[in-house]
Amino acid sequence: MSDVQEATDQFLDVNLGEKEGSVGVTGSGLPGGPEPLQVTIGATVPTGFEQTAADEVREKLKSTCTISKDRGKIYFDISVESLAQVHSLRSVDNLFVVVQEFKDFQFKSTKEEVLKDFEELAGKLSWSEPLKVWELNSSFKKKKTKRKKVTQNSNKEKTHDGQGDKKDKKGDKKEFTGGVLEPQILDYYENPAIKEEISTLVGDDSVSCQEENDERAKEEMDPQVLKFRVTCNRAGEKHCFTSNEAARDFGGAVQEYFKWKADMTNFDVEVLLNIHDSEVVVGIALTEESLHRRNITHFGPTTLRSTLAYGMLRLCAPQPGDIIVDPMCGTGAIPIEGATEWSHCYHIAGDNNSLAVNRAANNISSLLTKTQTKEGASWGLPIDAAQWDICSLPLRTASVDIIVTDMPFGKRMGSKKRNWNLYPACLQEMSRVCRPGTGRAVLLTQDKKCFTKALSGMGHVWRKVHTVWVNIGGLHAAVYLLKRTPQAFVHPSEDRDRGARW
Repeated sequence: MSDVQEATDQFLDVNLGEKEGSVGVTGSGLPGGPEPLQVTIGATVPTGFEQTAADEVREKLKSTCTISKDRGKIYFDISVESLAQVHSLRSVDNLFVVVQEFKDFQFKSTKEEVLKDFEELAGKLSWSEPLKVWELNSSFKKKKTKRKKVTQNSNKEKTHDGQGDKKDKKGDKKEFTGGVLEPQILDYYENPAIKEEISTLVGDDSVSCQEENDERAKEEMDPQVLKFRVTCNRAGEKHCFTSNEAARDFGGAVQEYFKWKADMTNFDVEVLLNIHDSEVVVGIALTEESLHRRNITHFGPTTLRSTLAYGMLRLCAPQPGDIIVDPMCGTGAIPIEGATEWSHCYHIAGDNNSLAVNRAANNISSLLTKTQTKEGASWGLPIDAAQWDICSLPLRTASVDIIVTDMPFGKRMGSKKRNWNLYPACLQEMSRVCRPGTGRAVLLTQDKKCFTKALSGMGHVWRKVHTVWVNIGGLHAAVYLLKRTPQAFVHPSEDRDRGARW
């Protein structure tokens, strides 16, 4: 039984009517009737890869999918039975169930009138079905967390990574702080500095620690009282209000409507108020932290998102038997994602930095441990790691089908000046190892001027097919899809000798 199928069965086995005050779910195979509950799911994805994410949804969920005019978001309709499969999508960062979407919200002319509309909106929305989905989703996550804790405890004497104990002490609900508002992220790709305000409704910051402890003691005795926060994501120039004001007034109305308690860090429900120009979407978060943190445990200075790695790999359409190489792998995010999703291919991770190769090897080892079967045996992954010089790869000529890599931007790694020599040498060596006629390369860089100049001198071996513009940590970067021309590789020294003979 696959992990997705097992997760789906666990979702469908949940009986939400066991707890007092819980809501029943109507669905196929569920109490309440034969008609499946249909909901709209929203997902945030790496900017520029909205179409890739939409294609994955259509392919794996057989659902219609629309791309929002607000960059980095998609929406699709599913049956509640497919909820576990939604969490298995490789291209999405965060998920939320849509309460209601307003394509053309009519904002009033004054701030007071707009905020009054937000207050009244909370009581007009149809919260019932989205909350059923949230409760079903939460029930599964609790079971998953419980199993994870049991596994960690059983392996405690065997492994000591210095992080497990710390996480256990903090408690599971600390994971709720891992959304877009958490600044202390391990990799700088996670918080794109886009022109967007993000504010969260919080409780009174002046409450003392003693009062907080008293509140928690009361809540433990009354577990039915849910804690929540409202997060407002706003983008657009023609708004007469701030995100903080919208979150405050809308959140206050939500609190009054449900009688929930406001709590920024230790919350149960995160209500989302997404505003983009005249489009307003109200939703309930289904993920506590971004799904892109699924493979990496050992981070480096420029660790790439797993979701972005998936999008880059999907661009080059890997086929069974393909040899895929990341010659500047860093922590191994791209080849690890490839070995997980495209196991019918062989993936090679390489870097000139011994620390980077070490991190990649550790991440591969961690993933192998994670994918062990219940019997304790691991099927392994089609991936290897090696230390090498990108300008002199220990690979045979025309032996590689696909090259996918995150090239140094010249900011945290390398320098802009060095790139002027590095990029042409990289493209030349890549053209040597890549198969003429069928080989392709997907290369990410923010140093677009240098890359364009280097590519212009390689027109005889590389042809640019497509460019995807992406936002990487606030930097305007590009992903280039290149196709290897049929021309055989000729070493520059041989070319010069041939010219001298003539």
